[in-house]
Amino acid sequence: MNHKQVKNILLKNSEVKSEYDALEPIYEIQKEIIRLRIEKGLSQKDLADLLGTKQSAISRLENGSYNPSILFLSKLAEVLDKKCHIVFK
Repeated sequence: MNHKQVKNILLKNSEVKSEYDALEPIYEIQKEIIRLRIEKGLSQKDLADLLGTKQSAISRLENGSYNPSILFLSKLAEVLDKKCHIVFK
């Protein structure tokens, strides 16, 4: 059984689905940061150096074990030649 199949089975449970949906914004931020970093041809260490932090901080950011401040996200966006916009829907 692959990851997608397991995910589909788990998301049939309404409690699991609710928790998963609540985490969706965080997952989206993680995916976007990874995509932009790779698009720029940067390693985690390269990005960390540009931000004045450690590679481990970028790893924690990308795997979801670090909750960045808005200031950090703004600095990250700038380094990646992007702008940070926060939208409430």
